[in-house]
Amino acid sequence: MTTYTHSTIVAGIPWKNPVATASGTFLAEASTQYYDVSELGAVTTKGVSPIPWEGNPSPRTAESPSGTVNSVGLQNPGIDHYLANDLPQLKQLGATVITNVAGHTPDDYIQVVKKLDNSPADMLEINVSCPNVNAGGLSIGTDPTTLYNLITDLRKTTNKPLIVKLTPNVTDITTIAKAATDAGADALSLINTLIGMRINTTTGQPILANTTGGLSGPAILPIGLANVWKVRTALPHTPIIGIGGIHNAHTALEYLYAGANAIEIGATALLNPQAPHTIAQELETLLDQRPALAAKLAAGETWR
Repeated sequence: MTTYTHSTIVAGIPWKNPVATASGTFLAEASTQYYDVSELGAVTTKGVSPIPWEGNPSPRTAESPSGTVNSVGLQNPGIDHYLANDLPQLKQLGATVITNVAGHTPDDYIQVVKKLDNSPADMLEINVSCPNVNAGGLSIGTDPTTLYNLITDLRKTTNKPLIVKLTPNVTDITTIAKAATDAGADALSLINTLIGMRINTTTGQPILANTTGGLSGPAILPIGLANVWKVRTALPHTPIIGIGGIHNAHTALEYLYAGANAIEIGATALLNPQAPHTIAQELETLLDQRPALAAKLAAGETWR
């Protein structure tokens, strides 16, 4: 068992270390075969909706240079199953849990958050940035007025820390970030995937049944870093979780220097299930060598 000395604080919640899993890439039944999930700073569960969602038709994934394009469509068994099974299991294991909330409409989000309000979930991540659903999601996260209204309603629904997950598929991410925080968001996570596609050159048709999907993986690292830098500049005191293209401890460190309080590991964990734990261990060593950065994170502050 690894003992971590370099903690962080996100929206008032202490994390053992700055590393979490990203929504859609973590499943307790699988991950617990590779590492102790309680050793991570937090685990972010797959997006949960008011009722079970089947997701998009297959094919759902396509490889891309230094990345993957996916169109899973937030398949999940629904909030009631999550509360009865997934969340209790993770809390029993000692994990700090971020529950990702998905919806097609504002009422979807409100229904889920109401049910989570009295649950043992530590934080809620509001997914308003998924490019793989046909309604809600991305449309909410690209309109500052719509997003402001949604987060205002959710803020009235729960006292749990609200993290709003932002999309890079906008002209100016800082406008969206400010709308979320003005409405009461406690923290921001960024970035979600970029819209992308691949073509089958034999048929001349898109590989994904949904035509487009979300590009993730090392290819989006520079975009994620730039967006975290922009939002940190615009909102110097808002907690930020950096996501996108992190595939080792050094790329995680880049996000911390860009102004993030913590990071989430996504696509890399699909290739190597041990990646979140390995990166957390290696980041511990890198922070040993950077006491000024480590001290800021432990105090809930950031490098920038």
